[in-house]
Amino acid sequence: MIPEKKRKVDIVVISDVHLGTFGCHASELLSYLESIEPKKLILNGDIIDIWQFRKNYFPKTHLKVIQKIINLSTKGTEVIYLTGNHDEMLRKFSDVNVGNLRLADKVVLNLDGKKAWFFHGDVFDVSINKAKWLAKLGGWGYDILILLNRFINFWLIKFKREKYSLSKKIKNSVKKAVKHIQDFENVASDLAIQNGYKYVVCGHIHQPKIIRKVNNQGTCLYLNSGDWVENLTALEYHQKKWNLISYDDLQFNASDDSDNNTPSQDLLTAITIFSKSKKE
Repeated sequence: MIPEKKRKVDIVVISDVHLGTFGCHASELLSYLESIEPKKLILNGDIIDIWQFRKNYFPKTHLKVIQKIINLSTKGTEVIYLTGNHDEMLRKFSDVNVGNLRLADKVVLNLDGKKAWFFHGDVFDVSINKAKWLAKLGGWGYDILILLNRFINFWLIKFKREKYSLSKKIKNSVKKAVKHIQDFENVASDLAIQNGYKYVVCGHIHQPKIIRKVNNQGTCLYLNSGDWVENLTALEYHQKKWNLISYDDLQFNASDDSDNNTPSQDLLTAITIFSKSKKE
């Protein structure tokens, strides 16, 4: 059940929702958004997955997430949509303002006397900048992997077993993937320190984290909001403090508006769509 009393929060940051893909946990995100009353909502990239958008797959719950965000903006929440690589087509409209909704590529905010730098983070990803076609192909493969993982976890839960993450297992076992994540964090933090930012807030790598970074020039707090595909996490800033929020730790279940499809049905649909696109 969604809590009757909404939590008041100064800032909420979510990223990597990937609306329009099979891996997106839209119903869970909808429940989370229904439970909060933020002054600012920062959408830190890859909210709508334009790379993988297809006309025959955009469930009702995905649309309801967009409607909820618009409703928040009409009720006084300042919504800042920062573009990512999967929604990079929106970058041609950067710096557009409509009511309480603002579109930008990056933003710097003053949080209680400390500068905070918000951006998606794909600018640090060589594979995207040098071989976009490979990154897009990888996005399809990742979506299928996540859907397969949901199918496995569906049955693990049925048999009262602990859930398992295939992608985390792969990332943690491949040294290059671990190094890529560490390099991303270090580059973002070093640039933040160099420019005098006390907070640097990213998305992109789907690795939720809050960690203090130090180099010979100074220190900053590195934060990553994670995603709503695997980790189901968000960042909240309230009363001068950052917290990493996990959906699994919150006291409610998924929205009653969740889609009726089982993971196996979605997996079959994904394979069918992928097969048709290969023939075309």
